[in-house]
Amino acid sequence: MPRVSLEQAELNRDRIEDVSAQLFRELGIDRVSVVDLMKAAGLTHGGFYGHFKSKDELAAIACTRAFDLSREKWEASVTQSRSPAAALGAIINRYLSPENRNAPGTACPAAMLASDVAREDEDKPVREAYRAGLDDLLDSLGALQEQGGPKTRRRHAITQLSTMVGALLLARASGTTALSDEILDAARKELLADLKESRS
Repeated sequence: MPRVSLEQAELNRDRIEDVSAQLFRELGIDRVSVVDLMKAAGLTHGGFYGHFKSKDELAAIACTRAFDLSREKWEASVTQSRSPAAALGAIINRYLSPENRNAPGTACPAAMLASDVAREDEDKPVREAYRAGLDDLLDSLGALQEQGGPKTRRRHAITQLSTMVGALLLARASGTTALSDEILDAARKELLADLKESRS
């Protein structure tokens, strides 16, 4: 059997990481097996350990990949907006939308992986990957605050992200119901009102 080229091996690894970042958010880390991941990536189960030492290692890598993708979406909002406040408003609106609620595989890992990571042992690599990703998102939000010094901006970013994550988790747990929509709407309106008030 011919060996896979180095270029193809890198493409395969990227594919596994992308599929894992999606499936772990959509279904949960514990509910997705290595067999499931490799099948979804269109690869054989035996090839997994040529790329990763363990599922724990992949979980950390996939977590980092998911946070990177979220940060890229936020950076796109900044690029497309006329001001930091407009970018922050766009991020809040998209985050707390029914479309985001209904697409867990592409939604923010801060929300979609929170419960899974919280159940992992402290020494698991996904814990550190999650903390680092969370910190990056907070830095991104902090940079969009237009009032206060570094500590105040950081506090506002933590409050905003905590509200968005909590609302998205509650909305997802409530299904596609009137209550779920109400949760998203209430959180979105409060955050946008706070944003407007901070600018006046």
